[in-house]
Parts: sequence; C-alpha cells; structure tokens
Amino acid sequence: MCIIEMRNITKEFPGIIANDDITLQLHRNEIHALLGENGAGKSTLMSVLFGLYKQEKGSIFKNGEEVQITGPGDANLLGIGMVHQHFKLVHNFTVLENIVLGVETTKNGVLQMKEAREKVLALSKRYGFDIDIDKEVRHISVGMQQRVEILKMLYRDNEILIFDEPTAVLTPQEIDALMTTMKNMAAEGKSILFITHKLDEIKHVADRCSVLRKGKMIGTVDVASTSKEEMSEMMVGRKVALSLDKDDAKIGETIMKVRGLRQKGKAQDGGKDKLRDISFDVKAGEILCIAGIEGNGQTDLVYALTGLEGVDSGSILMEGKDITNARIRSRTEAGIAHIPEDRHKHGLVLEYSLAYNTILQTYYTPRFKSKGFLKRQVIADYAKKLIERFDIRSGQGEITITRSMSGGNQQKIILAREIDRDPKLLIAVQPTRGLDVGAIEYIHKQLLAQRDSGKAVLLISLELEEVMNVSDRILVMYEGEIVADVDPKQVTFQELGLYMSGAKRDKVEVAG
Repeated sequence: MCIIEMRNITKEFPGIIANDDITLQLHRNEIHALLGENGAGKSTLMSVLFGLYKQEKGSIFKNGEEVQITGPGDANLLGIGMVHQHFKLVHNFTVLENIVLGVETTKNGVLQMKEAREKVLALSKRYGFDIDIDKEVRHISVGMQQRVEILKMLYRDNEILIFDEPTAVLTPQEIDALMTTMKNMAAEGKSILFITHKLDEIKHVADRCSVLRKGKMIGTVDVASTSKEEMSEMMVGRKVALSLDKDDAKIGETIMKVRGLRQKGKAQDGGKDKLRDISFDVKAGEILCIAGIEGNGQTDLVYALTGLEGVDSGSILMEGKDITNARIRSRTEAGIAHIPEDRHKHGLVLEYSLAYNTILQTYYTPRFKSKGFLKRQVIADYAKKLIERFDIRSGQGEITITRSMSGGNQQKIILAREIDRDPKLLIAVQPTRGLDVGAIEYIHKQLLAQRDSGKAVLLISLELEEVMNVSDRILVMYEGEIVADVDPKQVTFQELGLYMSGAKRDKVEVAG
C-alpha cells in the first residue's frame, strides 16, 4: 500500500518547469531512490512534499487521503521529515538544542530538557550514533552534523523520511554506517525517499528507483533487476562511461614544490599539529591525488596552498618562486586555480548572478573593468561563452541568480571560471561531491584534459573510486602527515583503506 502518493505534480520557476506532471508513489517500509541529473527536479519535488514549495498543479495523498501541505510544520504533523543536502543547523547551539529546536518543552517560560535529553540519548544508542549531545554543532564533523539532522527527524517521530543527497559529504566509513541505519529504519516501519546520484548506493539499499530527467518522470524500476548501466542511461538519455579511459601521463617539470609544511593546532582542539612536515611535488602533466578520511589535514593543506590560512613553518614554491606568505590574489595570478570543497562558502556569491560569479577573480582586470566601472556587456558575453562551452544549465541564462541553480550547475560555474583562466596548477577539492554520473563523467574529462594539455592537477578526494580511477599518483594523509606515496595501478582498495585508517604507513621520500 502507498503511504505517500504525489499525483501530477507541476512546479514552475521563472524560465523553467522544474517538475512537469510528475506522479510518484512511496510504499510503506520501502527505501525508494530518486535518481536524476543535477537540475532534473528531484530536490524540488521533495521540497514540495516537505512544504518548502507549493505546487502549481497536482495533489498529495497520505494513506489514500488527500492532504494539504503549506509548510514544513504541516509536513511534520503528517509525519514527514527531511534531511537537506545543506544542513539546517544553528552552529553555536548544542546538538541537543538543535534537535529540539521548534518542538521545545517549556514550563513558565523555562526550557525543560530532561525528558528531551533522555529521548535523544535513547535514540542515539538505538541507532548506534556515537555523538556528544552537549557539544556545539560548529565543533563536530560533517558526518556528525548529518546524524544530528537524522536525530531531529527521529525525535519528532517522523515515519516518512526524506534524505536529499545524504552521502555527498560523508567518508566511505560514514556512508556504510548510514546505509545500515537506513535499512534498520525501514525494517522498523519507516518509509524512506532517498535522493542520490550514486548508483552503487541505490543498488545497496533501495527497493525501487524513480528516474527524473529535465523535470519529467522517465520511469520507476525494481532495483534488484535493473543494472547500473540501465539506470544511468535512463537518467541522462545516453550511455555513460562509468570508468575513465585515459592514456599514461606524460610527466613534465615541477610546478609546485612543498617542503616541510607545519601548521600548529589550537589549544581547544588538543594542540596537536594540523600539518606535520608535509613535503611533495606536483608536476606538469600529472593528476596527483591526496586521499584520506575527512579530518586528517587535507582541508588545512588546501587552505595553506591557496592562502586561506598561513603556516608556522615550511615553504611553498610555485615554479621556483616562493609564495609561502603570498596573498590569495598573488597566488591566483601566479597560476593557481582552486575548486573549493565548499562551493557555497569559498566558491560562489550565491546572491550574485551567474555572470558576476564567473569574474570573481578577474573583475579588476582591464578586460572587465574600465575607469572604475564594470563592463556589463563584456561580462554578459563572457558568461554566455562559458555557459555554452561548459553546458551550464540555468533558467535565465547569465542573469540567473546563482542560489536558484542546482548544485551541479553551481559546480560547473566554478569549474568553468577556474579552467578558463588557463592555470598552471588546478587544485580540485571534492570536485564531484553531490554530482550525478553524467556530471562526474564530464568533470573527470575536464581534469584529464587539463593534465593532457601539460597542466598540473592536485585532486583532493574522499571517493575511493575517484581516487583510483582518475589519479596518476596517490598521496595518503593520516593525522596531518603523508603516510604513503603509491601508484594507483599497484595498490588495492583494501591496502589504500589501511593507509587511510593509519593501520599501515610507508616512509615517504621526496627528492630535492
């Protein structure tokens, strides 16, 4: 029996029909995957179900009866909860405070937290969430933040759970734990809608899968009897290469030389060094990948290389020039491009138009500015060129407000901007996080094209398949140190996992 049915849902935005006459059925105790390219309308459809958007046409039924959902409050009363791709947490509140926010118990104007604490601790234990509920959210990992979002739903006794790209920011170990949690919740009577781009995850946990393409429902399939190749072709309308075909790297001169980088830790984090004697070279014509479980210094290293943070000792040379203490703009002008880990925080100004986001690092140059004024038509024409070249999809072209675009197309803006500047070194941090297989294939080909044109690429990734598939050489970081320098052709997934967990390490030699 259907616990939820969305019939003939249509949702429009300026210049685009995000959902076009879509019907979707969720069965009781089912894990139902929602698959589609970035911008296919998956998150919009789930936002309609959760009450964040109101559909122009169509109806929603629960247990066969039509319901009106005018906001998240209505959704919660109907037992519908949602974990968003970008978490909705108050960072200076504790875990417990975030979980009860909006459904607090008070007496004479004073918060009553005893019962809430007991319920949250019981839920945490029941689902194996090892989490300190008195810690402020800003001090916990991304994976732990997701657990807080899940506990918010469980605390409200939601029976219909929506997960929007739940694994996009998780480590492989955290993904395995989440998959187990989802199966347990379905076995206990929950019904789950699961938005993802990862076909392996769909095969692992989903019962059925509905595929959207350009706002339309393509079809619903039984996951057990449908191959990954068939689902990916339904999603993008063509056959997709699930592995990267590439020639051997033609290694050139050293572009960046890093020696002895050290970054001290803060007292509140235990005082342990975040970076400990990091040394390596990145050469022209290679994709060097830094792998590791999240939180082992990769982010700190990228911040040091790009100038977002300083270092306490060591040196960074770009084509022989010392840039250790250089400003961010100086590093950009020296030929460093950066696809950041957090596209919203460090990659885009979300309230700016698509066009203005393409010139964030070059707006001050004579090409785009004259006598203190921006050349609006030149900027618009430049953005149109990038839109066409990099297949950036948006409702209103170059004037589209970036916040309204899908995550994949936001990522394409950054990729287009960074590559079009013709950098000598492209630092790409989690460049395919949260993207569909078609977009992943596209970005991998762009990285490979940079390598084959003689550029250096430094890839930081948590995705083991991406690490093994794309890189020419792999460095593994553990607790702020480089513990291995391996050839992807010579190392296994299992061995790489041992390095990443600290169970195995090699002595890494760096020439020069």
